[in-house]
Amino acid sequence: MSQSGYQERFFSAQDGTCLYYRDYPGPRESGGIPALCLGGLSRNSKDFHQLAQRLSARRRVICPDYRGRGRSAYVDDWHSYHPIQYLDDLRHLLTVAGLHRFVAVGTSLGGLLAMGLGTSLPNALAGAVLNDIGPEFEGNSLDKIMAYVGQDAPQPDLETATRFLKDAFGEIAFRDEETWRRFAEGTYRRGDDGQWHVDWDTAIVKPLAQTAGELPDLWHLFAGLKRSPLLVLRGETSPILSAETLARMEADHPTLVSVTVAGLGHAPSLEETEALEAIDDFFAAVDSPSATTAGANVGP
Repeated sequence: MSQSGYQERFFSAQDGTCLYYRDYPGPRESGGIPALCLGGLSRNSKDFHQLAQRLSARRRVICPDYRGRGRSAYVDDWHSYHPIQYLDDLRHLLTVAGLHRFVAVGTSLGGLLAMGLGTSLPNALAGAVLNDIGPEFEGNSLDKIMAYVGQDAPQPDLETATRFLKDAFGEIAFRDEETWRRFAEGTYRRGDDGQWHVDWDTAIVKPLAQTAGELPDLWHLFAGLKRSPLLVLRGETSPILSAETLARMEADHPTLVSVTVAGLGHAPSLEETEALEAIDDFFAAVDSPSATTAGANVGP
């Protein structure tokens, strides 16, 4: 195990693609339900390091890199960069890692995948945390994400890369410079040419572009979470998850608890005090013997 508290592991997807995940083992007899941390469209396991260290005090935490991101292999056929394939990879990961019951923590795309797991593996999902994502996308927010993810913008050093991200995504409004720097470290990798390149295959956006960004009925997918305790975190100025969509989610889910992170856009880093407190309360409730698959009161 590394000094950072996790083990680096690889496994082969069913199509042979080599996939990577971080395994934070936690204490042997903690009793805490394991966590599966799922990142955004172009993100990877680095995003969850701070949270995983915190959660692993009481539970095992698994943080995968989707295919085409981070240390997982890129694929020759971009058609496999598809949510259905990601779900298949995750189900295979759960088998390899021996996770029979877990809480999914999903940011953006990761939240949609958590919904998919709730539908396909309802008895395995003990609860879900959705970070700034819901069953509807607002305005042209998806178009901006697709344009950004679909191109590499090499930077000469990490400091310049951090400034570039602040200029391009200042609306995220992280609260301190260290969070911005960690965001940059999770965005870029240093290439053989000495430049810092995006840490994903830019082809991951092609399946979305092929469908012109049209999405299926995500409300139907969201319904798969109704049997599970649910925490939703929303950036106050999020262009992805509106207050109106969140209100509808609260009306549709009997035990949903929500926290709005003041001043932030898409998406909170999950290092903000109010986000961490809400996550701590949520996991404590899910770990409680009184929690059931039919839902639990996880309010603060």
